[in-house]
Amino acid sequence: MATRKSSSIDLSRVAEQFRGLQGRHPGLWPVLPRSVLMFFIVVGVLVAAWAGYWRGQLEELDAGRAREVQLRAEYVDKLKQAVNLEVLRKQKEEVTQYVSALEKQLPSKAEMDALLSDINQAGVGRGLQFELFKPGQVVVREFYAELPISIKLIGNYHDLGAFASDVSNLARIVTLNDINIDLQEKTGQLMLEAVAKTFRYLDSEEIAEQRREAAKAKQGTRPGKSAGASPAGAAK
Repeated sequence: MATRKSSSIDLSRVAEQFRGLQGRHPGLWPVLPRSVLMFFIVVGVLVAAWAGYWRGQLEELDAGRAREVQLRAEYVDKLKQAVNLEVLRKQKEEVTQYVSALEKQLPSKAEMDALLSDINQAGVGRGLQFELFKPGQVVVREFYAELPISIKLIGNYHDLGAFASDVSNLARIVTLNDINIDLQEKTGQLMLEAVAKTFRYLDSEEIAEQRREAAKAKQGTRPGKSAGASPAGAAK
């Protein structure tokens, strides 16, 4: 019974400290209300500091940690490249030599006439009769130009096969496409119809022209004002 009475007395004293606080300066409040007020002030300051400063700092810290992981990965990658630098240089040199060898198989514009003569000579040398030898329109690609040549040759089977082999063994690249072979009933010989395609690399002027055309095409695809559009208020 004494314990219950003491507890009720303590609670009444606590409640008594919170009575009559309105209108009084907090510095004159009893100890318990001042402690509670101080607690809420501290909590409010911490919440405001978190929202206004600490959260941004923590986000920046997380971003810095992520950046650190990325930089570490880049460092490891570059370190591997540095370790294999000599091997990579050797591979680059081999690729450069390979590309150079391929470029040598593509004639320049000035060498095209000689190549056409070689193709013609490959047929004549095998005793074939040319019914048609007509270069077509040059097709310009990004890094090279393609020249199709329509040909018709008459001869026997073995000579036509030897001609195809000779063309494939030319120093320059020549391909035979759309091949069609028919029997000539009157002569008993075969007629070979095909499109021989040869290729050449573009010179510096042609490459510059290609780039200018690409730049013009790119500018032409950009969205702009329509031709019929009128400024606001023009109808007034």
